[in-house]
Amino acid sequence: MQSAGHLSLPKQLKLDYVLLIVGVQYAEAKTGVNKPEMLPKEYTAVIDVAGFLSAGQEKRLAEEIADLEKDTGFKLRILAQNYPDTPGLAIKDFWQVDDRTIVFVADPTFGNILNFNVGAQVDLDIPRSFWSRLAGKYGNIFYWKEQGEDASIEAAVNAISYCLREPVGPSNCSEVR
Repeated sequence: MQSAGHLSLPKQLKLDYVLLIVGVQYAEAKTGVNKPEMLPKEYTAVIDVAGFLSAGQEKRLAEEIADLEKDTGFKLRILAQNYPDTPGLAIKDFWQVDDRTIVFVADPTFGNILNFNVGAQVDLDIPRSFWSRLAGKYGNIFYWKEQGEDASIEAAVNAISYCLREPVGPSNCSEVR
């Protein structure tokens, strides 16, 4: 897995490094978090420890994610949190994060609510600029303060779903919808 920057580490170290920053996200956060007790008892692709989503929204997002995985083979997983209240590293095993996984962390702690950590295969198929454009459009503080954290999350999932369903090529994911 890689975040927006390049890492010249072996594959497993990259995955461990990226998962370390889920819940840390920026240099301001000093320590990694690993709180498996914050994980739900039953498996779900959407974990909302911050309370941004209604039960109906969580259900709809989980259904969209299941359809997306069935149709594309990519795994989208959503963690809504307010750092440091997060399961953090515990999501790695819970979700069985791999090269085809997109870990979407919604956390308003540092301004932009949308943060994405993508597996190596995702990185090959989706231009890196897509993730920064997506965060800029739906994750900026003005958008989520006006529309709500839930609207930012739902808009991002819709844009990711649209992008992943496009044919791979030089112009795929060129627009954030």
